[in-house]
Amino acid sequence: MTLNEVMTALEALHSDRMMKYYINQGAKEPLFGAATGAMKPLAKQLKNDQEMAEALYATGNYDAMYLAGMIANVSVMQPEDFDRWLESAYFYMISDFIVAVTLSETTFAQEVADRYIKSTGDLVQSAGWSTYEWLLGSRKDIEFDVDKIKRYLEHISKTYALKPDHTQKAMRRFVTAVGVSFEPLHESALEMAHFIPAFGEVAKAIEKEAAKGRIGFKRKHVRC
Repeated sequence: MTLNEVMTALEALHSDRMMKYYINQGAKEPLFGAATGAMKPLAKQLKNDQEMAEALYATGNYDAMYLAGMIANVSVMQPEDFDRWLESAYFYMISDFIVAVTLSETTFAQEVADRYIKSTGDLVQSAGWSTYEWLLGSRKDIEFDVDKIKRYLEHISKTYALKPDHTQKAMRRFVTAVGVSFEPLHESALEMAHFIPAFGEVAKAIEKEAAKGRIGFKRKHVRC
């Protein structure tokens, strides 16, 4: 398929409801409002076509950028590719659910996420925390340095109130991921969530999963 053919196929998936939802979340035109599920057959056809993924992402069309993340060949992408993608991420659904999700399937995800977390930009920081959210929810616990994750929990407890909005949201999701999916620090995450007033919903979410016997839950797949 050519880029024009893919864009035409995406446009055919237009949904007024989804378009309104994306715009309310921060998306800007151009976009078609294609639902993620509706894009799956197209993504399957284009899977691992990195040249197409780059062409789609470069359009600036939100739906095309999302499809780019779905079909990207992470085995050939490098850290600088994600840096470039993140530069074009103008709202959180791109930084946290396209860039971070795709990054989480690479071998260098933690190193890049660590760098993003140390940044000063709101969406860059949120992408870093979100990458860990997806990693913790899908990778074996042994793949993580317990001390580093513990330091991140401590960092959040000390700096949360000073962070911008989307970074705060990503931090809350990170703590939830630690509490639910990373067994070595389940209790630490829950204790912290109870200690910080803004994390009340996080504590409830962790306790809800614990009541279901789902502590240690791991996703089989991160990308759709």
